[in-house]
Amino acid sequence: MTANIRLLLVEDHPMFRAGLTATLQLDGNITVVGSAETGEQAIAFLTEQRPDVVILDIGLPDGNGVSLVPRILAEAPDCHILMLTSYEDDSTVYAALRAGARGYIVKNADADEIVRAVHTVASGAGYFSPSVLDRITQHVASGGRSSDISTFPQLTRREREVLALMAEGRGNTYIADHYVLSLKTVRNHVSNVMAKIGAATRAEAVAKARDAGLRSP
Repeated sequence: MTANIRLLLVEDHPMFRAGLTATLQLDGNITVVGSAETGEQAIAFLTEQRPDVVILDIGLPDGNGVSLVPRILAEAPDCHILMLTSYEDDSTVYAALRAGARGYIVKNADADEIVRAVHTVASGAGYFSPSVLDRITQHVASGGRSSDISTFPQLTRREREVLALMAEGRGNTYIADHYVLSLKTVRNHVSNVMAKIGAATRAEAVAKARDAGLRSP
């Protein structure tokens, strides 16, 4: 295993961040040199700490973690990025890999797997949770075809529902109330939707949805 790994953790949930930091530091070869709640904090830490590995959550308060990957690599080209997230859908996985992430691991992974993933990506290799690897294998075996023939198949069901309400002109507060979600969760869904359908602004996402004839269920 790679020794003396300097790690930056980017995760906005305080309890999860604290627990994961404690878990990682039990490994004698990993030093958590910093933790950040937002993308902007992460970029600031990069210039100060120069970590070897960044564990990066996708749902951040100030944007989508996938869009942060190129910024991190531009600032620290030798850094290796491990995505740690609850999102397992195909488009998010491939977007992260295209952006330059070295690995993709889900949040319900056990402590040993997370530590193993850190060591693997630090060595320059790729690491994927078994469930994610299964999706990649199925995608390759099917020739890249999606079994979902609905509008915007790259979106999860919830993301498609959120986009449909956006297309109706509904704001985040309405969407949160409608689906009994927190505003933060809705903001994360909106950010993910925009990243996945290639929309730079909310207005552009709405236009794409309306052009595609997306309707709320």
